[in-house]
Amino acid sequence: MASLNNSDNIILFDAVCKLCCGWTRFILRFDKRQHFKLCSVQSPAGQELLRHCGLPTDSFETMVLIQGSEHRIKSDALLTILVMLPWPWPLSSVFKVVPVSLRNTLYDRLARNRYKLFGQYDQCMLPRAEDKDRFLQ
Repeated sequence: MASLNNSDNIILFDAVCKLCCGWTRFILRFDKRQHFKLCSVQSPAGQELLRHCGLPTDSFETMVLIQGSEHRIKSDALLTILVMLPWPWPLSSVFKVVPVSLRNTLYDRLARNRYKLFGQYDQCMLPRAEDKDRFLQ
């Protein structure tokens, strides 16, 4: 794996989860300045990044935001991403007043039930041709 730059913002997501794939489409739509790169946790690059962060490579219960040498998970990752998007998404920073333990309890509950609630694909989502440069290979 190439070393990560401090300017890197990589979102790791579960590419068979319909909710997670919807999230990536949301990012592609609103991240007009292309702050973020996307990477499937099932891909070789995603597996390597998970190991780099010291996270499990066989269960994907959280989204991960890697920013240079640091990473954020769960609600911290979500809110950090939203704050970096254009108006009105930075308004979501008001949720940072909610204690992390409560935010993450809600996040965990949704993550554990996401396949039941939203479904899953039989195989990993493939990026559209026009979005390929936004995904780590």
